[in-house]
Amino acid sequence: MNEVIQLLQSHRSIRKFTDDEIPQEALNELIKCGQSAATSSFIQACTVIQVEDKTKRDELVVLGGNQPYIASAARFLVFCADMNRHQLACNIHQAEMQSGFTEQFITATVDCALFAQNVITAAQSLGIQGVYIGGIRNQIQAVTDLLELPQLVYPVFGMCLGYPAQNPEVKPRLPLSVVLKKDSYYDESDPATIRDYDEQVREYYRTRTGGNKDTAWSEQISEMLVKEVRPHMLEYLKSQGYLLK
Repeated sequence: MNEVIQLLQSHRSIRKFTDDEIPQEALNELIKCGQSAATSSFIQACTVIQVEDKTKRDELVVLGGNQPYIASAARFLVFCADMNRHQLACNIHQAEMQSGFTEQFITATVDCALFAQNVITAAQSLGIQGVYIGGIRNQIQAVTDLLELPQLVYPVFGMCLGYPAQNPEVKPRLPLSVVLKKDSYYDESDPATIRDYDEQVREYYRTRTGGNKDTAWSEQISEMLVKEVRPHMLEYLKSQGYLLK
């Protein structure tokens, strides 16, 4: 394997950071790496809010599900799917923008995810680590108000970045045969393969936590997906001008 493949396969979520700062110049370069990601039809539909204000950071800790590393990370970024600037582009040319389409929601959200993954991968190449924060969608309207986001912009997730103060093992991923299919989807061996993988994950948690956690991947998923998941999101997205058509 080359260094790029090793870097990508060594990804871990880091939630404890040193007090070392990330220079603004370095962060700017990471954002440029995000901009270099693929973008659907050149729409470039991601905007990043760099949150430096301590009061806002502290509020985001609470709004994001009481995750203290939002405040302790050297940098905290909020990645927003943004079709608002496209409205500006249409205005420049006196064109009436057709907005609210589900396809626009998908392409803007995918753009955001690709952008962010470039950022965190570039960060890792500099010895900077981080963790995604989907919890900002717990109280997404309050986050929208706090960051003063206009119509056609919504916060997809946050990202903590900093120099790591912990060194966890890489969490095992699903076996390749479960995620890489040839010609069609169904594979009758998937259930047995997932059961084997469950034991691998169970052992990972036992080792990582000193025996304090004993659970499997399918067990986690089954417990998670019997509950409602942020049911407020549909109405919120509609209120921001998405998913109307």
